[in-house]
Amino acid sequence: MNKKNLTNFIQTRIGFFCLLVVLFALKYIFAAYHDFNLGISDPYQHIIMWLSPVGSAILLISIGLYFSKPVISYCAMVLLDVANSGLLFANVLYYRQFSDFITVKTITNAGKVAPGLGKSAVALLQPSDLLLWLDLIIIIILLLAHKIRIDQKSFGLLTPFAVTSVGALILVLNVFLAESSRPRLLGTTFDRSYIVKYLGIDTYTVYDAVKNEQTEQVNKNANTADLNKILAYTKKNKLPVNTEYFGKEKGKNVIIIHLESFQQFLIDLKINGKEVTPYLNSLYHNKHTLSFANFYHQVGIGRTSDAENMLETSTYGISDGSLFTAMGSSNTFQAAPQILRQHGNYTSAVFHGNVGTFWNRDDVYKNMGYNYFFDQNYFSHDKNDHIGYGIKDKIMFAESIKYLERMQQPFYTKFITVTNHTPFDMDEEDLDPSFKTSDTSDNSINNYFETAHYLDQSIREFFNYLKKSGLIKNTMVVIYGDHYGLTNSENETLAPIVGESSDTWNTYNNVQMQRVPFMIHATNLKGKIKQEVAGEIDVLPTLLHLLGISNRNYIQFGSDLLAPKYRPWLTFRNGTIVSQKYVITGSKGLKGIVYDRKSGKQIINFTEQEKYEITKLAKEGKKSLKYSDLLNNHNLLRFYTPSGFKPVDPTQFDYLTNYMQMEDLRQQLKNKSTALISKQRKSTTRLYKTDATELKGREEEITTIPESVSGNHLTEKQTKPRKNHKKSYN
Repeated sequence: MNKKNLTNFIQTRIGFFCLLVVLFALKYIFAAYHDFNLGISDPYQHIIMWLSPVGSAILLISIGLYFSKPVISYCAMVLLDVANSGLLFANVLYYRQFSDFITVKTITNAGKVAPGLGKSAVALLQPSDLLLWLDLIIIIILLLAHKIRIDQKSFGLLTPFAVTSVGALILVLNVFLAESSRPRLLGTTFDRSYIVKYLGIDTYTVYDAVKNEQTEQVNKNANTADLNKILAYTKKNKLPVNTEYFGKEKGKNVIIIHLESFQQFLIDLKINGKEVTPYLNSLYHNKHTLSFANFYHQVGIGRTSDAENMLETSTYGISDGSLFTAMGSSNTFQAAPQILRQHGNYTSAVFHGNVGTFWNRDDVYKNMGYNYFFDQNYFSHDKNDHIGYGIKDKIMFAESIKYLERMQQPFYTKFITVTNHTPFDMDEEDLDPSFKTSDTSDNSINNYFETAHYLDQSIREFFNYLKKSGLIKNTMVVIYGDHYGLTNSENETLAPIVGESSDTWNTYNNVQMQRVPFMIHATNLKGKIKQEVAGEIDVLPTLLHLLGISNRNYIQFGSDLLAPKYRPWLTFRNGTIVSQKYVITGSKGLKGIVYDRKSGKQIINFTEQEKYEITKLAKEGKKSLKYSDLLNNHNLLRFYTPSGFKPVDPTQFDYLTNYMQMEDLRQQLKNKSTALISKQRKSTTRLYKTDATELKGREEEITTIPESVSGNHLTEKQTKPRKNHKKSYN
C-alpha cells in the first residue's frame, strides 16, 4: 500500500479504527520493554507478547463502530482508546513504585491507591511517558483540524460485528499460544506478571475483575454454620501435649530453611562414592536434631506456595490453583508470624531472592503478619549472581546477614532457597570439581544432584555463621523440603540410583518419592530419627508446642508430631492417603489401589479389619480436605477470632522500607535493643565466610547495605520509585 492509498484508507472509519489499534499496540509493546520487566526469555514469548494487545484493543475500540452517527462513533473510539491508554499509563506508574500491576481491588479502593501513588505521582513520571499519549494528542489535533476527516458513510451491524469477531479470534489465538508456552496459565498463576506477559494488560484486568467478583460472591455466600462444623472437626484433632517437649524452646529464635524441590532420598545418598548432601546428612544424624524419616509433602498445583501455606497456617492449599494467588490478597490468616508476635513478642521476616510478586508473596505475607520481606530488591543486582528463579543460595544467605543481625530478638525468619529448582541449571564456576554427578540418560536427574550439592554447601556456610555469631545457642532451626524435584516420569530412570528396579517401579514407589526432609535442630534438644508418618500440615502445631504456645483455640488441620497420641496418617492434595500401615491411592478407598506401606506389596484380599480401617482413613482424608477448602474458599476465618489473638492489619507493613524501619527501631530502643548487632556492639557480617566465586573480590558487598534500600538518599519514605529489576524466571 503506497502513501496515498494509506492516507485514503485512514480517512475511512475502518482505517481510523485500524490506526488507533496499531498505535496502541506499538506503545503497549514499548511499555512492555521499557517499563515492565516480564521475564521474556525466548523468541516465542516475544511473539506472544507482541500479539497480546491486538485482540483486546480490537474488541474494546470496535465498540465505537456500533454507533450509527459518525461523529459519535469517532468520539467513542477515541475515548475508548484514551481509557485503554489510561489503564496502561496507570500500570506503568504503579509498576515503577511496586514492581507489580494494578488489581481491580486496588482501583476500587482509593485509600489503598492514594498512599501508593498520590503523593509520589510526579516523582514517578519520566519523559518517555509522553510517548504513551503522543499518538492520541496528535490524532485529536488532526481531527479538530480536519486533517483526518470523519467518514460519513453509514454503517450497519455486519461490519462492526465482523471486526469484533476478528478481535475475538485473535484473542483466542493469543490464549492458545500462551497455553502452549505456559500450560494452565490461568489456573496456576504464579505471578500477575505471567498473565500480563502472555495475555496483555487488558486481558489481565478482565481476568482479575472476574476473579475478584468470584471472591466477592463466595464471601457473600459464606455460612457461619460451616465454621462451627470446622471448629468441631479441628477440635477433635487437638491432642494432649508431650510434657517432655512442650515449651522446650520457649523464647528462642526460629529460623526456617525452606529447601526448594529437595526430596528425602537425597539424604545419605552417594553418587560415585561421594555424598550428595554431606552437611545435611550430618544434621539429620546430629545428636541435637529431631529428624523425620517418613515426612511427606502435601502440595497441590500451588507447589511452593502450598508448602508455605501449610507451614504457616496448618491448612491445605486449595484444590485447583494456588491459594496465595487466588485469594491470598484478601483472605484472613491466623498464621505463625502473627501468633508468635502476640504470644512471644516475635519479630518476623522472610528472605527470598526472587521478585516479591512471585506467588503474590508481597500481599500474602502482609496478611500473614510478617514484619519484613526481603525480596530480590534487597540483594545483589549483578546478573551473574542470579540463576533460574532468583539469586543463588550462597549469595542470598551471605547477603541476608546484614539484615538478620538488625532484627529484634526473638525473631521468626524464613529463608527460601531457589538454586535447586527445575531445570536445575548451574553455572560452571559454581560446580564442585570434587563431586561427580550421575551419568543417566536424563540431564534433569544429573543436574539435580549438582544443584542439591550446591544447596548443601550453602546450608553449611550459613550454619557456620550461626555458630560463630553465637545465634545457634538461642535458635531453633527448622529445615524442610517443600515438594518433589523430580517428576514421576523421571522416577523410573532414577530407580537404580535409589536401589530400586525400573521394571517393578509402580504407584507405590511414586508415593514414597514424595517424602521430603523435616528436621528440628536446637542445642538443647535430644536428637532422634522418628519413623512415624508425618506431613507438612503438622509442622505449625509441632513448632508452637515446642515454643510453649497452645494451639487449642486455633483452626489447624495438623497435629503435634511430638504428642503421645499423634495420629499417624496424612492426605495428599489429590486424596491419596498414607498411614503407618497403608498407602491408599486416589481418594477411592477400597476401590483404589492399596499397598502395605512397609512392604510395598499391593493388598488384594482385605480382611474385615482392613476394610474398616481403609474406609475410615479415606473418609477422614476427604473430610479434612473438604473442611480446609470450605474455610479458605469462603474466607471463614474473618468470622472467628481466637481468645488472645488480634487479627492482622496488613496496612501497617511496608516492605519497601524494611531496612529503614529496623534501623529506626534499633536507634529508638538504644541499649534496650535485642538485635544481635546491638548486643555485640559490632556487625557480625565479617564472620560469614562463603566460597561463592561470584563474591571473590566483592567481599565488601556482604557487609554493605545497598543505597537503594538504605534510605540515605531519600527525603521522604514513599517518594522514591522502586527500582525495576529483571525478572529471574521464564
